[in-house]
Amino acid sequence: MENTDFKYTSRDISWLHFNYRVLQEAMDKSVPLYERVKFLAIYSSNLDEFFRVRVAYLRSFKSLRKKDRKRLLDIKPKKVLKEILALVQWQQRQFGRVFREEIIPALQEEGVYLVTQDRIGAEQLKFIHQYFEEKVFPLLERKAYVDGETAPFLENRQLYFVIDHGEEKPWEVVNIPSNLLPRFLVIPSSNDDYVVMYLDDVIRASLPQFLGEQASRVYSVKVSRDAELYIDDEYSGDLLDKIKASLVEREVGLPTRFLFDQTMPESLVTNVRKAYGLSKYDMIPGGRYHNFNDFFGFPEPAGKEGLRDRKLIPLAHPRFKSADHLLSTIRERDELLHFPYQEYNYIPQLIKEAAQDPDVHTLRITLYRVAAKSDVVDGLLQALALGKKVEVFVEAKARFDEAANLYWGEELKKAGADVRYSFPGIKVHTKLLLIECTKQQDVSYLGTGNFNEQTARLYADHALLTANEEMTFDVRQVFELLTGRLILPATKHLLVAPFDLRNKLVKKINREIKHAKAGREAFIRLKMNSLEEKGMIEKLYQASNAGVKIQLIIRGICCLVPGVEGQSENIEVISILDRFLEHARIYYFFNDGKEELFTASADWMSRNLFRRVEVAIPIYDQRLRQELKDLLDIQWADNCKARIINAKQDDRYRLAAPDEAMRRSQVDYYEYLRSQLS
Repeated sequence: MENTDFKYTSRDISWLHFNYRVLQEAMDKSVPLYERVKFLAIYSSNLDEFFRVRVAYLRSFKSLRKKDRKRLLDIKPKKVLKEILALVQWQQRQFGRVFREEIIPALQEEGVYLVTQDRIGAEQLKFIHQYFEEKVFPLLERKAYVDGETAPFLENRQLYFVIDHGEEKPWEVVNIPSNLLPRFLVIPSSNDDYVVMYLDDVIRASLPQFLGEQASRVYSVKVSRDAELYIDDEYSGDLLDKIKASLVEREVGLPTRFLFDQTMPESLVTNVRKAYGLSKYDMIPGGRYHNFNDFFGFPEPAGKEGLRDRKLIPLAHPRFKSADHLLSTIRERDELLHFPYQEYNYIPQLIKEAAQDPDVHTLRITLYRVAAKSDVVDGLLQALALGKKVEVFVEAKARFDEAANLYWGEELKKAGADVRYSFPGIKVHTKLLLIECTKQQDVSYLGTGNFNEQTARLYADHALLTANEEMTFDVRQVFELLTGRLILPATKHLLVAPFDLRNKLVKKINREIKHAKAGREAFIRLKMNSLEEKGMIEKLYQASNAGVKIQLIIRGICCLVPGVEGQSENIEVISILDRFLEHARIYYFFNDGKEELFTASADWMSRNLFRRVEVAIPIYDQRLRQELKDLLDIQWADNCKARIINAKQDDRYRLAAPDEAMRRSQVDYYEYLRSQLS
């Protein structure tokens, strides 16, 4: 029975606080300038996805009758939306202040000038007009709105100008073709200044000459549309065809946020809102520019020192660096790889080695998010060309990666692979590779992150490589489940969602509670992206009340409220945001000294525990367990990039004491792994 006295933080409000911690990195003057710009882009990109997914989800409840909403929901969507908009508007003001008052002046100190028309000379204006005439003008489309007719369609996440002609003429829409041209144009300068202009302002500066309009009456707008794949019935018909069809529909989904220049006259705002059938909650006032995620590509002057983080070149693995044969090396003993601290190329190398090994007969793999150019897929194609059997499970519902996944699935299928796709009503999120052999031991890869070379440079993840026969048996059980040969996986070591993962985690927490009540030391330490599932949070509250000491490292959503008397006095929570995205999940249970430690693909969210195939992986090798325990210790000691999560939700940094050494966990763990090479 759920204890209704327990306090929980709203999932969406918690997520917005996570994104504010991203914004804090842009505010942090100790962060190199172009990294601060990058964090502004990340914040903007995250917020856009939030409106496309979560706000769209909340808005969908509007179609329910009021009495049904009360009966079915434990939240009030309209109230939550108001909270969201108030918090977003406050953050957006912080965003604008940081950009205008800190980032722009700091860029100018480095000789980088982001200019508008009134800041350039005649020769530069001539250059802009020529660029506009040759590159931009052919891509412009003007669409006037006639009262009573359908408003000009605005593509998802694309930029537009609304041009105001006054009351006598209809307003019109002009596209800003940033999907076809760079968002920023570097303008020649007669001195050493590095001069950059928005594509938006290139158009503004050229409108009077080429379109006969006044730039002062031009206002930028952007629409974010519902990103959900609405599949009426996943259980009948061809699910793959339905997903493909839904990808097209996503781009024309209902608007979830209409961003507009807040200097737009109120009368024009009203006319635009009515033309697009929007509510006042859909209209979000903003600045002169939108799509700050384009700052991922902000031009950078050559030869400037200190604009970026010091490079941490991926390290070799102590044993793999000199190994002639990875399969044989893994068979000797288990190993862990830690990305992006260590090289990722061992993974495609392992697959290509298996492709060429005459003893290997089958490769099985799960693909959730595949890189656009994938060495992993190249290795699988090589295996097929050399006569190996390849079984691939492709998750076609991996949000925003559906198209890439479908492409690679079709390429592998054409090459002869046995390719299977999404299950109705469930996603396959586990990251597994099984290399099956005729005479030698099979070898498995069990990871927390995707088979993706690009994200492996940015996401902090762990992968176990093992030839342990009991572990590879369990991995085979999961693949038998995915191919439909098994209904229930009979695993003895792996914890598998949605089957036994949650129940076994509850038992482990109950065991710590039992130890605490018996007066024995009881300790749980968990690291994950998100903690949202109320049943698991309640169990942690119960453990806290029993005297179990709990430390949580949660990057993103944390619906648990720590430090509340009678609820969570023994729970501490931190969040670490730094140069790498903390993506790994690690579960540690002290168990009266008989420690248990797992890596996992699963957060403690309802979707992961009930609606996804996930795997938690026990780490048995004491040497490898110590590596992960040391990582958790290093992260818990962070006093540079750790934020304290508390009931106040003030996202304050954990600061070093006056006599305490500075601890930046990501750099410290890199140095820890580098020390193993000496």
